[in-house]
Amino acid sequence: MNSLSESGNEGVRSGPELSVVVGERRQLINLAYRLLGSLADAEDAVQETYSRWYAMSRKQQEAIESPGAWLTTVASRVCLDVLGSARARRERYVGRWIPEPLPDRSERVVGRADDDGTGSADSADPADRITLDESVSMAFLVVLESMTPAERVAFILHDVFRYPFAEVAKIVGRSPAACRQLASSGRRRIRAERATAAPAGGPAGQAGLVRNFKEAWENKDIEALVGLLDPGAIMTADGGGMVGTVLHPVEGAEDIAAYLIHIAGKAPGLTLAERTVNGRPGLVALYGGAAVTVAAIDLTDGRVSRIWAVRNPEKLGAWT
Repeated sequence: MNSLSESGNEGVRSGPELSVVVGERRQLINLAYRLLGSLADAEDAVQETYSRWYAMSRKQQEAIESPGAWLTTVASRVCLDVLGSARARRERYVGRWIPEPLPDRSERVVGRADDDGTGSADSADPADRITLDESVSMAFLVVLESMTPAERVAFILHDVFRYPFAEVAKIVGRSPAACRQLASSGRRRIRAERATAAPAGGPAGQAGLVRNFKEAWENKDIEALVGLLDPGAIMTADGGGMVGTVLHPVEGAEDIAAYLIHIAGKAPGLTLAERTVNGRPGLVALYGGAAVTVAAIDLTDGRVSRIWAVRNPEKLGAWT
């Protein structure tokens, strides 16, 4: 994916609004990832947005009062179109589709210059531009997947990015009242999920529980694993048909523990590393030094209640 500085439009690049326009890239990547759950799709959507900007004449660009608002509107509409087609694509997806996991930049980037937010040299990796907060936790993104495209766009724009419903209505193509209902419906879905998942102990306590889980898995201690798992725990894996994995969720502490022990026995060279996954403590399985699985983990009442194991190599680019 070419950066803006490589777009080849020398006349436009010399314009006085360049820093403003390019400076919106971080915001657009953050918006598009939350809407699409995929870094690759988010980057494509943002690139398409900038392509439309640079396709306009100088006079047309100068007539736009707020380039940032224009870019956000176009990016949201591009994402809305992508979400509509994504539903059909995911019906053909092999196994369960899980949003693409994100690493914490500080845990993986070595010797890369700090991002100054202006689209400079280090902007090649869109993962570096995502702000890791509650709205990108895997549990949050999975709930977003259950929303309709319009519901998802209205909810994210209003509740996460604080756009007024009058502006959301222009983007979604519905009335402000309809957009208010869409966002309210999305909010109810999020609240219902949060009511069933209430991690305790703060980040340190959560990290400690994940560490205990890692050690029990490494030691093939099935009793310890069962004790750390919620009785109703669910593990979902995403191999995308590209690597072997279970196609349906594994449910129950005993079955999950047995499956994990089975995997450990089949891959004796597998090592586990504690990493931040979408802003929360998680695990990365390494084989031959390469990340082969990234596990996002959700906790409820001091136990592991959900595991989302992403194995599709196309979704692990940010981890290599």
